[in-house]
Amino acid sequence: MTRFAFTLEFDGTPFFGLQRQGDGPSVQQSVEEALHRITGEDATLHSAGRTDSGVHALAMRSHADIAKDIAPFRLMEALNAHLRPEPVAVTACEVVADDWHARFSCIGRAYEYRIRNRRAPLTLERDRAWLVTRPLDAEAMHEAAQALVGRHDFTTFRSVHCQSDSPIKTLDRLDVSREGDAIIVRTAARSFLHHQVRSMVGTLSLVGLGQWRREQVAEALDAGDRAALGYNAPPQGLYFVKAIYPGEETP
Repeated sequence: MTRFAFTLEFDGTPFFGLQRQGDGPSVQQSVEEALHRITGEDATLHSAGRTDSGVHALAMRSHADIAKDIAPFRLMEALNAHLRPEPVAVTACEVVADDWHARFSCIGRAYEYRIRNRRAPLTLERDRAWLVTRPLDAEAMHEAAQALVGRHDFTTFRSVHCQSDSPIKTLDRLDVSREGDAIIVRTAARSFLHHQVRSMVGTLSLVGLGQWRREQVAEALDAGDRAALGYNAPPQGLYFVKAIYPGEETP
């Protein structure tokens, strides 16, 4: 049995999420079915993180154990052939140690949230960014975001459906910057709560719109109450950017 590590890129629009679902298509299901067609085996895909319906990935790390004797490059090529025309691509494939685990060996995860701040509707980025038509103050959003960096109880920014044992997480970074009419929110942590990134972005957008004072973000965090949440940003602007493992740098 050989453990193969994959790097997956996918458009989350047609999927109910990365993890296999009982009521709709998932990225995991698509990859596992492709593996079965190639190897005849019922391999299970394990991934560094979970993504909600409509959320995308630039470089999701995953692994599966395969008995078939096949070279990593050939397996990657075969997977990409069998995954067409679904919007999932294997951009890298390698053999890893038997004790390497895409999820449990991961020591950090990085996400990016993309906002287009303009009046015109989205065309090329439809379902791939959040369109906010009113002017946003990215500098104010960034300053307010710094109250969330560090170790905190993120109950306010946690989905009621979150299965994490504890709401306490350590946020390594939360940066907001403007690039033309694009506002990019970049964040990294060892792990995140369900909906945490989208909840943080949505709340920061209220600061950018001038509807919240910057200090209200810290006040919402201290409240430890989901009712204090400002807003939950939509899923289509969220991207899983990178999974970090020992010896790798945090982006």
